Amino acid sequence: MATLYTAAQAAEQATRWRRLLSAGAAEVTAITVRSWANRGHLAPTGIDDRGRPLYASADVARAEAATRRRALRLVGIPERQP
Repeated sequence: MATLYTAAQAAEQATRWRRLLSAGAAEVTAITVRSWANRGHLAPTGIDDRGRPLYASADVARAEAATRRRALRLVGIPERQP
């Protein structure tokens, strides 16, 4: 089963991923995660005991990668190929 995160927890995890790729310069906030959900880039997988939406780690990773790629394209930086 996938790990499920609240928006705040998802933001912490996405920040870790981004910082690995940006030499520690990038941060993802809970507001950003909620924005991804509101825009349809991230769908809740469940709810916690307080009624807050939970997001699967794989879905958070996909949303983070997609927004990072888009941001790089907007400033003219080509995506690195492995």
